[in-house]
Amino acid sequence: MLLTKQQTRIYRYLETYLRRHGRPPSYQEIREHFNFRSLNSVAKHLKQLERKGYLESPWGNQKRAFRLLPLRTTAAAVPFLGRVAAGAPLEAVEIPETMEVPESLLSGGNNFALQVRGDSMVDEGIRDGDVLIIRKQEYADNGQTVVAQIEGEATIKKFYQRNDQVELRPANKELEPLVVPADKVEIIGVVIGLMRHYKR
Repeated sequence: MLLTKQQTRIYRYLETYLRRHGRPPSYQEIREHFNFRSLNSVAKHLKQLERKGYLESPWGNQKRAFRLLPLRTTAAAVPFLGRVAAGAPLEAVEIPETMEVPESLLSGGNNFALQVRGDSMVDEGIRDGDVLIIRKQEYADNGQTVVAQIEGEATIKKFYQRNDQVELRPANKELEPLVVPADKVEIIGVVIGLMRHYKR
């Protein structure tokens, strides 16, 4: 069974703690690290990890008596639809192929991938050449990073709507935002993940 984002964070914390200290953290240490309200919350999260097969408690209810099992990673194929500009609008090129993406990056609904061109979103950690995972939807909340289409051309920007105007804001202080009538903007999807390949 797949882990939620919160469960993955807890697993990674346990993994790092075990590697550094040679023993599991106490319930109190876990509670303080994640700001959980109670030790019962810690027990609940650990029980979920155990139920999903990522943690084993061979010694009953002792607070430090658990063992991590290997984290399983699975991948899913999503459509790769080409490249999109993060600097100025550029027509997205549709390419009939798919790419393997870790399921931990995906969410419900239809997902697809686009490769970034340009540096207008660099302050958000989105660099030229990165592959973005997009959840296809026709709406967005203010502040979300979206792929939007303006008169047939696609761009990556932060989305803000004020009345009948939409501001598509870059995450680069050297660039100006695009302000266009709301009826001229089509939301293609919302960015939900990022993949980066490092050059050796």
